[in-house]
This record gives sequence, C-alpha cells and structure tokens, in this order.
Amino acid sequence: MDQVGTEPTTLPALSRPKGLLRWLAKDPLESDLSRRRFRLRGGAPRTAFGKAEQSYVFGFNAAISREVEKVEEIPQEQRPFGYEGAAAACTVLDLLTLTRGRRLHELLAGPAQHHRHAAYVGAGRGYALLRLRPVWGARRAHPLLRWLAVDGFGFQWGLSRTDRMVGERTMPDLLTRAHCAVFDQGLGRLLWYHDCASPDDVAARVASYPPSRRADLWSGVGFAATYTGGAEADELWWLTEHAGGDGFRAYLAQGCAFAVSARLRSGLLPDHLAQAVPILAGAEPDEAAAWTDEALIALGHEAHTHEDFQKWQSRIRGAWTRRHRY
Repeated sequence: MDQVGTEPTTLPALSRPKGLLRWLAKDPLESDLSRRRFRLRGGAPRTAFGKAEQSYVFGFNAAISREVEKVEEIPQEQRPFGYEGAAAACTVLDLLTLTRGRRLHELLAGPAQHHRHAAYVGAGRGYALLRLRPVWGARRAHPLLRWLAVDGFGFQWGLSRTDRMVGERTMPDLLTRAHCAVFDQGLGRLLWYHDCASPDDVAARVASYPPSRRADLWSGVGFAATYTGGAEADELWWLTEHAGGDGFRAYLAQGCAFAVSARLRSGLLPDHLAQAVPILAGAEPDEAAAWTDEALIALGHEAHTHEDFQKWQSRIRGAWTRRHRY
C-alpha cells in the first residue's frame, strides 16, 4: 500500500536508544495509517494525517533517545504533534520507573511549555499504550488541562482498538463515568482521521453512536478538523451542515475554538486553520480563541474537577451561541 503522507516531513536523525530503551522505540511505519485499515483518499487529508502521526512518532522516539531538543528542528506547524509524542514517551517512562511524572513535568516546564495542550493529550496516549487509566501522577499538572489526558487516551485507545471502539462502538471498562465524555472527544478526533476528513462519512460514523455520545464526538471532530486539518473549504461547510442537522452545531464550534486557542499558544496559525475557523466557529481565530480564554478565567483559580472542565466547554458553546443569536 502507499504510505499515508504523500509529502513526508523531513525529520532530523536520532541516536539509537541504548539498553532496554530500544524496545520502547516506535517503528516509523506506525505513522502509516493505511496499515490500520482506515478509509483512504488522496490529497490533503492523507498528507495532513501522515505528517501529524509521523511527527508524533518522531517526538516519541526523540524522548526515548533523550534528544527531545530535536523536536524544535522539525517544521513549526508539526511541532505540537512532536511534543505530543514526546509527552507520551515521558509518561510511559514515568509509569514504568515510578517517578511520579518527573519527566512529563520537566517537559511541560521546559521545551513543551508553549505546547501544553498537545503534551497533556500525549500523556493520555502514553497511559493508553500501557493499558492504564489516566491518573494525575504528574506533579503540578494544570488543574483543567490535565483532563486532556483523557482525550488523548480516547484517541490512542481507539487507534489501537479500532474494530471495537469504532466498529462495535464500545467503551473501555477502565473508565469512570466522569471520564467517558472526555474519552469520546478523543474518539471523535480519531473518527476524523479514520474516515479521512470526509464530511459525509464522518457524519455517518458519528450518527451510528447513541445520541448520548454524539455531542462529545462532534466536539472532537471540530477539534481535529481545525487542529490537524485535511478538508477543503466546501467540505468544512458541509461538515457544519451535518453537525447542525444532528443538533450539535455548537459542539463542533466549541471543538474548533479549543483547537485555535491551542494552536495560537504554539506560536503559529497554519493556513488550514485560518481557513477552518471562520467556517466551523463563524468567527475569526482571535475571537474564537478569546471565547476559550474568557471561559477559563470566568471559572476562577479553584476549578479542577471534571464538572469544571465541562463548564469550561459549556461556556465556550455559550459564547458561540451568543455570537450567532439572531
């Protein structure tokens, strides 16, 4: 089969991991989503998803090789995915060595300080790789962003168990009820990859889940469609029609606003994001990002629970609703 990134990112060379660490390193071919029987189509989607996972694998291996600084050498647009992979590796190492999140904390306090959203998502992917439920072992974790680890867990768990999570639409027994909604946001991001950014196929896939799960799935779709990209403008417009027809247009916009806020903190606004935000959020990127920031400030410094995380997202949806009230 063809490789998924038809225009692969040129990545720096990494040293070979030493000792037992070499068994943790990832095969670069893991970035080839065609090996997972995902829906494939040519052009922008395959390139976007291929580069994202390629950068994730590179970041993971960079952390395993103790060369995290090389993530800064990959293209800036792909750097958040590199730090997502590095955070996954740091989490795996912390869990295996019982270091209470030391490596992840050092990553967050140092090179990944402008990529915290990606790093917390990556931490969740690390837990999923070890088949462990996300817990908060990382010292001084951000009280609300830490919930993104459950999102990352949902993405990776679905990636590794696609037949059950997507085909059979099951939910892992590892999760508490409080985790399930955020898990579905990560799974929604995976559905955008799984159906290769095709709005009709993504919408049909979301519609196959129970109504109680679809709001969070649409939130994840909105995040991935904005953060990773892969769709043309007309396809994004059609995606908004599908989400609105399903009754979850605000959730699609909320996921989009969350994504643009994360991307702006990373220091770069990719072209695909500048195109997506006015369509999916109905606002310019700065305004959509402000919804996220203002909603977080309104929650106050004590916010940390799952309920607070849900309130944060609800306030973002409220800002979108007020913006588009006729």
